Amino acid sequence: MGSRKSLLHGTLETLVLKALGEGPRHGYAIARWLEETTGDAIQVEEGSLYPALYRMEKEGLLRSEWGLSELERRAKFYELTERGRARFVQASRDLLAFTRAVQAVLGS
Repeated sequence: MGSRKSLLHGTLETLVLKALGEGPRHGYAIARWLEETTGDAIQVEEGSLYPALYRMEKEGLLRSEWGLSELERRAKFYELTERGRARFVQASRDLLAFTRAVQAVLGS
């Protein structure tokens, strides 16, 4: 199994890919979507989210363009690439398998 840091990065990456699966969003909207979807159980700090977005864009999982947010502020909007969609499919399978394994241990 990978290190704790790689597991955390992989989890954040998978959650971001899921958030963007519904369409382009800027960083703040991604963080708010995660909070709303999880009932505030997952709160992603800017110091984690933006480096992850940058890394994922560099890897070709995302592409971005500047636009205006719902508050008419300039924001960078991210969207999935085909490579990002493929990564999401595999990463979500891996994360679900890991989650089931943890549940098996904790539930025993």
